[in-house]
Amino acid sequence: MASTQITPTRMELTKTKKKLATARRGHKLLKDKRDELMRQFLDMARENMELREKVEAGILSANKNFVIAKAGMDEATLNTALMAPKQEVSLNVDKRNVMSVNIPAFETKTRTADANDIYSYGFAFTSSDLDGAVKSLADILPDMLKLAEREKACQLMAAEIEKTRRRVNALEHVIIPEAQETIKYITMKLDENERSSQIRLMKVKDMMLEEAHHYSERA
Repeated sequence: MASTQITPTRMELTKTKKKLATARRGHKLLKDKRDELMRQFLDMARENMELREKVEAGILSANKNFVIAKAGMDEATLNTALMAPKQEVSLNVDKRNVMSVNIPAFETKTRTADANDIYSYGFAFTSSDLDGAVKSLADILPDMLKLAEREKACQLMAAEIEKTRRRVNALEHVIIPEAQETIKYITMKLDENERSSQIRLMKVKDMMLEEAHHYSERA
């Protein structure tokens, strides 16, 4: 038992009481942090699920259009049409702090502002299905980036929740009980020492009274 290795003094008792008070405050703060992290994590997880469904539906639609376009065009024409993209998207990755967790924040910027620049080909020798496929992918790109952002945020939040949970458990089941046990041990030892001191004082007093009585009898 750890308490038996501690010197039972009043100074140690005061120090352990301060440690216990700090541990209790930390336990409450970490529990509040864990609960808020869980709340925000669940909100992000719901948003992530909705985004995933939307992105998967958009990709499925684009794939269907590509299959139809490929069936109506020869492969050389299709490859030539998609060989040299006209539009370009730059991605800036930043961070934002949520409950001490740095989650990514993506910001995109296109090379040009013209919405028609997503088409890197002329419309004379291509099918409308190819236009629809390209448009579907262009429309779903912001949601794909947002989905990647949310999925990474969920991973980081889950890791922070687990770390916070371990700290809460360590305080609740190890540090606080050990401090309480140590306080109990020191208090018990101090009470024993105080009782022993009182008993010794009473014996000394009895011895002094007895000696005084014998002295008075001889006198």
